[in-house]
Amino acid sequence: MNLLSVLRNQFQPILEPLCPDPSKLADYLAMIKPAQNSEHGDYQANFAMPLAKLLKRKPQEVAAEIVAKLPLGDLLEKPSVAGPGFINLRLKNEWLAKQVQAMAGDARLGIAPSPVPKTYVIDYSGPNVAKPLHVGHLRSTIIGEALCRLLRFLGHKVVGDNHLGDWGTQFGMLLYGYKNFRNKKAFEKDPVRELAKLYVEVRKLAETFGLLQLGYEKYRDQAAFEKDPVRELARLYVKSLERKRNKGEDDDEDEPTGDPISEACRAETVKLHEGDPANVTLWKLFMPACMAEVNAIYQRLEVKFDHQHGESFYHPMLSEVVKELLAAGIAEQSKGAIVICFDADKVAMIQKSDGAFTYTTTDLATIKYRVDTWRPDAILYVVDFRQGDHFKNLFDAATRWGFSTVGLEHVSFGSVLGEDRKPLKTRDGNAIELDILLDRAVLIGKEKYQQNYLEQMARKQDVPELTDEEKKQIAEVVGIGAVKYADLSQNRTSDYVFSYEKMLATDGNTATYMQYAYARCRSILRKGDADQQRFLNQPPTVVIIEPEERALCLELLRYGDALEAAAKEYLPHLLTSYLWDLTKAMSSFYAADRCNVLKAETPALRESRLLLCDLTARVIKQTLDLLGIRTVERM
Repeated sequence: MNLLSVLRNQFQPILEPLCPDPSKLADYLAMIKPAQNSEHGDYQANFAMPLAKLLKRKPQEVAAEIVAKLPLGDLLEKPSVAGPGFINLRLKNEWLAKQVQAMAGDARLGIAPSPVPKTYVIDYSGPNVAKPLHVGHLRSTIIGEALCRLLRFLGHKVVGDNHLGDWGTQFGMLLYGYKNFRNKKAFEKDPVRELAKLYVEVRKLAETFGLLQLGYEKYRDQAAFEKDPVRELARLYVKSLERKRNKGEDDDEDEPTGDPISEACRAETVKLHEGDPANVTLWKLFMPACMAEVNAIYQRLEVKFDHQHGESFYHPMLSEVVKELLAAGIAEQSKGAIVICFDADKVAMIQKSDGAFTYTTTDLATIKYRVDTWRPDAILYVVDFRQGDHFKNLFDAATRWGFSTVGLEHVSFGSVLGEDRKPLKTRDGNAIELDILLDRAVLIGKEKYQQNYLEQMARKQDVPELTDEEKKQIAEVVGIGAVKYADLSQNRTSDYVFSYEKMLATDGNTATYMQYAYARCRSILRKGDADQQRFLNQPPTVVIIEPEERALCLELLRYGDALEAAAKEYLPHLLTSYLWDLTKAMSSFYAADRCNVLKAETPALRESRLLLCDLTARVIKQTLDLLGIRTVERM
């Protein structure tokens, strides 16, 4: 069921003869939207004004002509025309009731699989496995997982592919750090933490040398240096650091700058890529511990990939990629390196003068592999917006290479920011690790449950007695759900300031509120001794008497609209917005004295209201599942 599609299909044959440009018909139909004020109707059609301008007629006349031709049938009450031509539409209660009953009797909640299913490859998460997952990985991981679940539910074939950083520059830094600075006991006790520490130390050391080198070359006072080299070097370091900060450079994206430490790290990377036995042995030593750490977090987040291929998987393909690009005239030699030119100012290197390959080369090999293996209609990259230029160039190169039939799209998102509104980074050691974040979220979830329990007991409310195991499960579900929902409820294109308070809030548009709404519905059904399977197999007739009943039915039937909108724009927050509207309608229904469920005036009305509780619970549960968030039966 898609209410907007139903309404637009009613208007389409009426608008076709009025539309001067047939290619604009879809734009006019898109002007049918939910009404902002329910007093005016359920939906509003706003196309009379722009049509009137083209037809050189009065908007009210055009609107009246359209309304006169509109078949009402059992769908619509008589429309009204307001203001400068707004057409207000109200659905008939009988039609709403029948559609809700049909929705309740469908295991898929009235959502038919796409008649034209597509194949998607979704690239998400993509961590450097040499470092623990931190809060900066959260957005890509859970947005990508939500899109996988959503598109699968809508009937599409989806391949979730985690493109792991396991072979690049960061491993050269780890190899150099391991050989020169490792703490043997610390590595044996916790290899991932020791490797992460080495990564940070080597990056800082390389940056220090790089800044000193930059300052010496650009700003040194030779006389001052000869007189007091230490003091002059300190001044040069500060000067270079200020220059770097003022330029707004993103340190995490910088290649090493040519200082001795960076050159040594680069040399270790080259040796690894050339198959040096010692470096390959160390790489194989690092990888199992790294992957075990990463996969443990994914398991806790209930994130499941179909494939996890690292950069190392594609490395054997890179020489052939470069050969093909050269043969096709897409790449060219430049100062000993091989590059792809996009315009005078944009060049992407695919092989360095020392023979090493780059991220661009690996990404091109990845596109070729994915297209050859899965034949997708589209490949979606759920990656930070700061990689926008890289993907623009990558998609340009891939299209020129011959991959023009697959849709390549960068599903970008804003950064996770610290309190200083700057992206959180691991190189400075200040990013919050995801396992620590989740542990704290679960702890706070447990505390909030206990607080709520005591408050309800004090009010002498009916509070379920739960076992310690049930309380533990609730804390895990509530805590991790809160973290996910707080992120997914943001428009993915916006930056996101990391805040425990915001992530773990339990009122308003939060996961906990949705989970409580689900548990409340299930509690009503238990008290009513209602068999959930009965409402699916033989849904009773829906009776709409009170406005709260009607509002809840309308929100339930808008489920298909929400799913379609979220999938079309790859915006999971449209699902959280829908849940917020649905649970508010359910809360109003629940709170209204005239909508008493268990003490309804007649058995038929009681059955109808129990069905609404059951259907609301099913929709909440299904939508939270699409977002990767669990529910519990009692809270």
